[in-house]
Amino acid sequence: MSTERGIRRRSAVRGPLGAVAVLLVGGAGVLALSPGGLGREAPVRITDGASASVYREVSGVAGDGPGWLGGLFELATEGTLVALGLLLLWVAWCGWRDGRAKDPRLVGAVLSGVGTVVAYAASEALKLVADEERPCRALTGIEPVAECPPPGDWSFPSNHATLAAALAVGLALTLPRLAALTLPLAGAAALLRVLVGVHYPHDVLAGALLGAAFAGAAVLMWPRRHVAAPPAPSWQRGAPS
Repeated sequence: MSTERGIRRRSAVRGPLGAVAVLLVGGAGVLALSPGGLGREAPVRITDGASASVYREVSGVAGDGPGWLGGLFELATEGTLVALGLLLLWVAWCGWRDGRAKDPRLVGAVLSGVGTVVAYAASEALKLVADEERPCRALTGIEPVAECPPPGDWSFPSNHATLAAALAVGLALTLPRLAALTLPLAGAAALLRVLVGVHYPHDVLAGALLGAAFAGAAVLMWPRRHVAAPPAPSWQRGAPS
């Protein structure tokens, strides 16, 4: 087998330029979705517009279901994060098991974890700046299936969506074949936060952009120029060319 198949050329999007581009695009998206609470004394209360309308429709569908549905949705939300976290550990372990400190799986998993932590910190900081009231308190006539978080626990952006998107994108960039699993899981985590009634759609979209930007930038920062080809099987080593 030719060793060329074991070499991965450096992608044009990898490296500092690609990482900065991802951060700029993600930051612009979050800024566009921001409710603009900076400098206001009172919390931002969103009661109309497209996001509020979609929230009413989505949360209303869940509210029409049985009472136990809220607990199931909340459990499912946490389950998506647990599943993504376990996938990250599995990918890291697979790289570590092969005994190569620079194995793309191990490095990618570590960088994804770092990007996820930074994204979560940025999400918490944005909450303190935006001061957006939860839709379950800002809107009247809404009966969320989940318990509304206490006052002062702001809505924008969604921490759950941030964490889910960061883990999903980091894993997808590390092992592209996992994208078919991780990205739908992240989408489900974001949708469930609206279904249970604790976030507007723009909250989860902003969180997803934030998480994807930081995790994506962290993974893309590593050039990943070459990966050594695996050794040929012993029965091939002595074979005539």
